[in-house]
Amino acid sequence: MCVQSFKRSGKFNAKWYYLWIVNTMFMKKWKTNLLLIGLLSLVMSSCLTTEKKEYVFKFTGQNAGTLTIKYINLMSTSDDTTDMSKQDFTELIDKYINGDNIKSQYPTATNIRKQLYEVNGQLYAELSMDFSDLESAKLYQSDANSPLMLCLTTEKETERYIESNGKYGGANMPVVFWNKDLKELHLTTGITKPDESTKSLVGRYREFKKTASH
Repeated sequence: MCVQSFKRSGKFNAKWYYLWIVNTMFMKKWKTNLLLIGLLSLVMSSCLTTEKKEYVFKFTGQNAGTLTIKYINLMSTSDDTTDMSKQDFTELIDKYINGDNIKSQYPTATNIRKQLYEVNGQLYAELSMDFSDLESAKLYQSDANSPLMLCLTTEKETERYIESNGKYGGANMPVVFWNKDLKELHLTTGITKPDESTKSLVGRYREFKKTASH
């Protein structure tokens, strides 16, 4: 019953009006909490991830060149039995392929190119970009005679070292070091190992391609 109904009846009761306001505020708060709980459960129970990443830095000039990153076996992970692959594939398309998520990770890189494709029943994403200085590619060199370096642990994510054409500092020094004279730097890292909690996104990609072709 609304306030207008109370007034129209000619029997306005302050006690009932107060209870009505409290009830209305409680219901609004309850609905808001339910929405927040639903959003949090979605975020916590689902995650877009990849099995491995391959980096190739090709130098074309002084501290400048092209960086290519391959995301091998893109997957959806879930901590329960709910299939969240549709939502994760939508996130992949909206935020990474069509969105500016990559640009936010490499803000000073230029000419960013993105593509999705299938290899041996797995979904790959490939990114390539140009960089005009080492910082734009997240590389570091303390001086001209020092090795080139890349840290595998940041505030946002941790990558597991697999192999490279450089030297790895180990768990206590998660940095890859390369000879300063190399023209190409190669690195492979691990992110998420496939298990019963992961699901390949290749099926969603096939559906996406089929829909896009019509």
